[in-house]
Amino acid sequence: MWGFLLFAGVAWLAIGWSVLRLEPADVVGVAGPVIFFGALCEIVRALAGTRTWWVNLAMAVLFVGTGVVVLLDRDSTYTTPASLIGWFLLVRGAVDIAVATMNRGTDRTWGLMICLGVLQAGLGFYAASPMARTADPVIVTLGALAVLRAVADLVTALRLREVAAARHDVLRLSPEREAGVAGYAAGIDDFENQPAARHRAEAFHEQVVKSTGELDAKIAEAGVTAKPGAAHRRPEETPRVPDSPEAMVEGAEKRR
Repeated sequence: MWGFLLFAGVAWLAIGWSVLRLEPADVVGVAGPVIFFGALCEIVRALAGTRTWWVNLAMAVLFVGTGVVVLLDRDSTYTTPASLIGWFLLVRGAVDIAVATMNRGTDRTWGLMICLGVLQAGLGFYAASPMARTADPVIVTLGALAVLRAVADLVTALRLREVAAARHDVLRLSPEREAGVAGYAAGIDDFENQPAARHRAEAFHEQVVKSTGELDAKIAEAGVTAKPGAAHRRPEETPRVPDSPEAMVEGAEKRR
């Protein structure tokens, strides 16, 4: 898609140069095809698969209807062509501003696209105003429209090309890392696809918890986990340790 948008940008430049050399009588007949070409570019943008494809598709339908109205209107004045060209620029500029603002975190050219959107919206406001009711302002407006769209399509084409190249290289790993990632993924798949392995792991965990609980119970029975100081308290029936020879003899006689 980026190749077609690159071609469209070059075509817009050629249109801008050619429109400025038109005779006043040819403006009405040229404005319609120019708007149709803008609709074709919107269709290509929609086919590029961006998340705003539906906006581009809606604008393509809208611009086709605008071009049909321009061609069917054969008024002797330039009021209708100027108003519809202004309409085209206002819509296109507003959408460029909205999309650039939405993509400001991922697209480093969002500032440029906002500037283009502001210029297009301002030019559309001028074209729709009473100041553009003669041939010369309409011709200048068409030429400026083509130049602005050329810059926008060229920038978009180069960005799509850059993103496509980055997506192709972003996951390129060395053979060793590819083998490691493949082995890790295979191990995870095997673990998830074998319920017995998960059951064994859960059973081992339960066995550890059970063994720990039994050990705690035995330690509690032995009095080790009693209150602090309880293990060092000497019961009354515990014989005293003899501290003299007479006490040793007395203890021996009691044991008899």
